[in-house]
Amino acid sequence: MPDIEGLISDLAFILLLGAFVTLLFKWIKQPVVLGYIVAGFLASPHFEPLPSVTTEANIEFWAQIGIIVLLFSLGLEFSFKKLVNTGGSAVVTALIIVLGMMGTGFAIGHLLGFTSINSLFLGGMLSMSSTTIIIKAFTDMNLRQKKFASMVFAVLIVEDLFAVVMMVVLSSIAINKSVAGGEMLLSVSKLVFFLVIWFLVGVYLLPTFLNKTRRFLNNETLLVVSMGLCLSMAVFSVLCGFSMALGAFVMGSILAGTSYAERIENVTMPVKDLFGSVFFISVGMMVQPQVIVQYWWPILILSAVVIIGMIIFGSFGMLLTGQSLRVAIESGFSLTQIGEFAFIIASLGMSLGVLDTEIYPIVVAVSVITTFTTPYFIRMADPFYRFVERHLPKRLHFLIDRYGREASQAQSAGTSAAWLSLARRYLWRVTLYSIILIAISLTSTNYLLPFLEEALPSWSRLLWSVLTLMCMAPFLLALCLPPARPRKRTDSSDNNTLSDAQLKVPRIVMMVFRLIIALGFIVWVLSHAYSMRVGVLIGLGCLIILLMLLSRRLNTQLRNIETRFLDNLNERELRRTGMNNNLISDLHLAHIHVGYGCPFVGDKLRNTGLRPRYGVDVVMVQRGPRTITVPAGDTRIFPGDTIGVIGTDEQIAAVLPIIESEPQPETQSGAPADFRLASVVLSRTSPLIGQTLATADVRRMYETHVVALQRGEAYIDHPAKTPLLPGDRLWVVGSPANTARLR
Repeated sequence: MPDIEGLISDLAFILLLGAFVTLLFKWIKQPVVLGYIVAGFLASPHFEPLPSVTTEANIEFWAQIGIIVLLFSLGLEFSFKKLVNTGGSAVVTALIIVLGMMGTGFAIGHLLGFTSINSLFLGGMLSMSSTTIIIKAFTDMNLRQKKFASMVFAVLIVEDLFAVVMMVVLSSIAINKSVAGGEMLLSVSKLVFFLVIWFLVGVYLLPTFLNKTRRFLNNETLLVVSMGLCLSMAVFSVLCGFSMALGAFVMGSILAGTSYAERIENVTMPVKDLFGSVFFISVGMMVQPQVIVQYWWPILILSAVVIIGMIIFGSFGMLLTGQSLRVAIESGFSLTQIGEFAFIIASLGMSLGVLDTEIYPIVVAVSVITTFTTPYFIRMADPFYRFVERHLPKRLHFLIDRYGREASQAQSAGTSAAWLSLARRYLWRVTLYSIILIAISLTSTNYLLPFLEEALPSWSRLLWSVLTLMCMAPFLLALCLPPARPRKRTDSSDNNTLSDAQLKVPRIVMMVFRLIIALGFIVWVLSHAYSMRVGVLIGLGCLIILLMLLSRRLNTQLRNIETRFLDNLNERELRRTGMNNNLISDLHLAHIHVGYGCPFVGDKLRNTGLRPRYGVDVVMVQRGPRTITVPAGDTRIFPGDTIGVIGTDEQIAAVLPIIESEPQPETQSGAPADFRLASVVLSRTSPLIGQTLATADVRRMYETHVVALQRGEAYIDHPAKTPLLPGDRLWVVGSPANTARLR
């Protein structure tokens, strides 16, 4: 039975210590993540002046929960669609980083006197940046909405996928002294199968489930449902041979495509902050001063290799994929650490008995040092870019800019873009249905065939073939059908499309390609039951019959299934634009999130000009758990509201960027300013009594912005020249210190 008292006492001790240290770091304007690491060291047995935790395994337990919740929150902000959009650049950059750092680590290992197998494992440990550390650093520094941050997240996810393959390769080399191609292929196939199958199930079922239970999902229930899904996917990921963190990320990315993503992110944020802090405290507890003193020279060398190598390979990878020089440098400086995967690879090497025992504490020390320096290097990226921009030869700068422009133009070129769009429409369809057919064939072979051989030995093969083909028939038909034409877009950015006559030959080629794949599945089933000759002959006959059965009704049913899947995949975007919510004629009902940069924030509906200027009508306002149906003209619009807007495609497309606009953040070298919305009630002794906002010059004297003046239950329009009275409530935006002065 676990020691519950020790578990709680350890958690209480590290949280109190973490709170004290992080408050101190906030006061001296240092990143919070560094405070957690220092708190972890102070709570460890290696710092004797203070009492230490009773059982380090207790902290490891809480830390694992922290990793799961952190990766889940990352998935909520980084949907599968966003990963696909940045996938090409992310895959190339991650590949360059992994190969470059593995080669560098292998060479440095030999220079430090390690054996070849130790050097190889060392290279693997140095090639993986820490997802959780970068998430925390970006969050503390308010950088998660930057362009380079999304690119870095994509690279980190691809690196995690590469790590699964790398562990198989390293295990094979350690055991067999060579790479077992079969095991590596099996591992990659399992990974792809896991992601595609659960993406299919999640996209098809989860949005439907959430929409059906919408009226029951308050914040409490939504937290329970989302965390249950997160932990369930993490457990299933382990059962499939992958990490819990990967499963949590996959579930987060699936939920990111639903209209509940923002609410789930809000309700899970306290859980993420709590257990995420425990994870970083656990990293600090691994600091061993005696190890640092004993191996200070290898630790310094490897720390420098990680920092310099990640900057060089990360920046080069981004430049190679067409990113700008600024984005490349910012990305490279953000990847300058190693983390959890380094520990996993080190534990793998020690469990296989091929890794020397002194390497593990060295890698832990390197991880702590690079974690500690990460926020500083992220801050150094912008000054370093300005330095490089000033001293870079103009000719080289011109070549980099031209290469980036050509890369972006190539992605949106007319002919190639249209052809690639057609290829993608066929490719995703072929891939998804092929995965489903593989799943059916494997399930049937492993479970149905043995059962039939035992129950009906003489008829087992025939029955198995018939039943398997019957289960596969709908998906074989769907594989043979041409894909539906893409839904009309709300913008006209893609005007360069090929005519039907120009696409005739590619469509014929794709049709033949799909028919061959369908025939291959039929032949495989029949040849597995009988022989290849029987499989080919009967397979051709079955395929002809299937094609003859392509009736209009069956075609319509398959189209409906596919349309539902695509609508669930793009539910968040369709709900935002109203494309899936036709009313009459060309009118749609769109649900638009009001941004903080919206020009009519705080105004009454009648003063926004939405109807006369844009021709749209507001029929609903969602404010937290409260829904205002058919709002009156005096209803005010606030940031964070979701408003239901009726209009045509063109009208909604025109008003979307206006309503969703966000203020452009200024570049800051230090910590972001702490601005909040607050209210100030004027007392009888307030010096503002009798003055107006204009004569008191509140904006300049108190550095605050008055959003609204509330007197009783009424809001006063244009309050700048209204004399202030005792009891008036000013709704202001400013720093807590300035708001306190005003109060």
